[in-house]
Amino acid sequence: MTEATGIVGEFLSLKEETDAELLAMQCGDFYEFFDEDAEIVGDELDLKVSQKSSHGSSYPMAGVPVDDLTPYLKALVERGYRVAVADQYETESGHAREIVRVVTPGTLLETSDADAQYLAAVVEGSSGTYGLAFADVTTGRFLVAGATDADEVLTELYRFGPVEILPGPEARNDDDLLSRVRERTDATLTLHDAEAFAPKRATHVVREQFGRETIDRLAVSDPAIAAAGAVLAYVEETGAGVLASMTRIQAHHGDDHVTLDATTQRNLELSETMHGGSEGSLFATIDHTVTSAGGRLLKEWLCRPRRSLSTLERRQESVAALSTAALARDEIRETLGEAYDLERLASKATHGSADARDLLAVRDTLAVLPALADAIEAEPALSDSPLTEIVDRPDREAAADLHDALADALAEDPPSTVTQGGLLERGYDDELDEVIDRHEEVREWLDTLADREKRQHGLSHVTVDRNKTDGYYIQVGKSAADGVPDHYEQIKTLKNSKRFTTEELEEKEREILRLEERRGDLEYELFCELREAVAGRAELLQDVGRALATVDALASLATHTAENRWVRPDLHRGEDLEIDQGRHPVVEQTTEFVPNDVRMDDDRGFLVVTGPNMSGKSTYMRQVALIVLLAQVGSFVPARDASIGLVDGIFTRVGALDELAQGRSTFMVEMSELSNILHTATEESLVILDEVGRGTATYDGISIAWAATEYLHNEIRAKTLFATHYHELTGLAEHLPRVANVHVAADERDGDVTFLRTVRDGPTDRSYGIHVADLAGVPEPVVDRARDVLERLREEKAIEAKGGGSSDPVQTVFDVSSGQFRGPANADGGDPTSDRDPELEEIVEDLESIDVNATPPVELMAKVQEWQRRLKE
Repeated sequence: MTEATGIVGEFLSLKEETDAELLAMQCGDFYEFFDEDAEIVGDELDLKVSQKSSHGSSYPMAGVPVDDLTPYLKALVERGYRVAVADQYETESGHAREIVRVVTPGTLLETSDADAQYLAAVVEGSSGTYGLAFADVTTGRFLVAGATDADEVLTELYRFGPVEILPGPEARNDDDLLSRVRERTDATLTLHDAEAFAPKRATHVVREQFGRETIDRLAVSDPAIAAAGAVLAYVEETGAGVLASMTRIQAHHGDDHVTLDATTQRNLELSETMHGGSEGSLFATIDHTVTSAGGRLLKEWLCRPRRSLSTLERRQESVAALSTAALARDEIRETLGEAYDLERLASKATHGSADARDLLAVRDTLAVLPALADAIEAEPALSDSPLTEIVDRPDREAAADLHDALADALAEDPPSTVTQGGLLERGYDDELDEVIDRHEEVREWLDTLADREKRQHGLSHVTVDRNKTDGYYIQVGKSAADGVPDHYEQIKTLKNSKRFTTEELEEKEREILRLEERRGDLEYELFCELREAVAGRAELLQDVGRALATVDALASLATHTAENRWVRPDLHRGEDLEIDQGRHPVVEQTTEFVPNDVRMDDDRGFLVVTGPNMSGKSTYMRQVALIVLLAQVGSFVPARDASIGLVDGIFTRVGALDELAQGRSTFMVEMSELSNILHTATEESLVILDEVGRGTATYDGISIAWAATEYLHNEIRAKTLFATHYHELTGLAEHLPRVANVHVAADERDGDVTFLRTVRDGPTDRSYGIHVADLAGVPEPVVDRARDVLERLREEKAIEAKGGGSSDPVQTVFDVSSGQFRGPANADGGDPTSDRDPELEEIVEDLESIDVNATPPVELMAKVQEWQRRLKE
């Protein structure tokens, strides 16, 4: 194909300058896409694709109006494309174009999503530790953190949910970490210039942005600073223009927050359910916020619970005050309903994309702060609470000054574009007032011209109007056209009328066009100065926005507390966990929930939970974890009473998320999650284990569950709830001092079983699995046969395999009533241990010889896998 020239050639040349997948190039009033880009955009956005000829060749072309680019950009970026934008500017020889920004998932400002839009960077240090940085370009928030290993990296990435991740040079070579990031997140992975991660350059960039003393104040690792520098460089290179909104950098220290690994956040369904939707999650259940910023903050609290007792008690005091002062709470929520998202408006101002309506939103939201303070001050229960401190935290005087400046400057109903005039109030600028006054004089002259011409010249059917072709004109009906004065100059004849102009009219037209142009230029200049002034107060806007969001989040917790009879938990630093009549915060919304107690302390720190399938074991354990989590958010909790010792982490191994598509079996996933818990949990953690070991053979499963129980009890000493069908584990309560049995009760009468959903002390006496099969609709012959097989197993009788053509009984090797390993049962009822399998005998001896307390978990796992392989051979 012949090399393209003209506009297409310029497009292709610009495309070579960027690594973005798509280029939108301004051509007059449109942004155009050419060649392959046009075909992609046409398919993705259902745009019409036409052909553009260039030097004898034809190229696909698709375009969108300049004013409509934003929604198309947003749609393309959300589909995973990086889009370069080239703007047009005037030169002496005509038009030229240059790339002004590259829009990526992490630098997209034009989002309607209330959630944070984090851009993240991950850098591996020389010692195997990691540094992370998180920046939200839509709000200016910037955080750095450290991670000790890849699992902690995944935890933080899941916690913040970045939309785009920049892997550092070292991380790129870590195939395992990157593959796990791809599996566990929906983020776009973008390979960025390795120089941006260089320690010296990164340190310089961070100091330039946040001040020279910042790095010492943060007290974070070199990899974290490298990650922060890379994020700043990337934001600048993409041309997002929001660096001015990034006014401060904060360190996110793991020891300030409760550890919630990615698995636990998913298992507890904090912000989305196992099925991927938000409905039915904890956040969706308790979210009563009335602002997008408040909802964002509440979700952040849920995913980042705190360990600071003083912080949590201040939140509790605020929730307590708001939950009892119903009228004041309603007034506060109604007041907050008038607020816009100040953090995002600040970013738009610094980017230069805020229009007059955005600045009006800033003005109106700044007015919410004093109204909110007045509502709090007027209610004694609230004025004595930490809420007063929250609304006093921003500089109230500076906020009032900025509000007044915007109120004096902005027109009440400005146009949607910033270049057509009508943006500013009369009295804001003397020169502008003079232009407006003269413009209105000329406008008045034109508006009254028709009436004057009728009176002066005795004409009828006279109108004065304006269009692009004829400019201003006097239109006279044909019946009166012959009587027009001599100074009228005819410019057009229509079917029923004629159009004329005069020298005076042409002079007024030239004057009003000059005035409109001057007014537009002057207003735009003044508006840009005003917008820059707002951008210069980005930190103030962020402070006010954060204060409003905090009150909104606290009012949301108070609203849910009042509507659902939640109670204030007693928080302390001890080991005890006592919940009286606790309920599951989500399940109680849709069912008549049966409340249950839990009591754990230093002498009762490990609960083995047994009970029938479908009886509520998993719900019970999740409710305990969620109540503890809510308490460490500062929320009230669903219970009659609760005393909760603060935990440093919540870990769960619940369910079996099959990852066969990634080459990981259910059992491997189960063991990986268990391994992470055994390596990470501490004496101050809460551990929830559901059916550990069920993903493999019975012997292996019991062995793993038994060993894990001993290790958690003896070595880690974390508060643990362990649900199991291996009734053999209930016997540990007689030998391990901190282990206690609880069970979910069931009532059986005349063969009918009723699940009572009530948790009682002691182990269950049976599993009721066959009853559950019956409830699930398994065919009756199968259920009856299962009962028969179970009865023979309990009686240690041999079982005949029906339909196999043989009457020889199948030999059993496990006594379901005692849980003891046994040899094959002889058909004639002889000694069941006389023909024990030598391989099994050797494995049993090997198992008995292992000191579980002295064997590291990973080595123990390897032994179990070896036994499994030998048993299958």
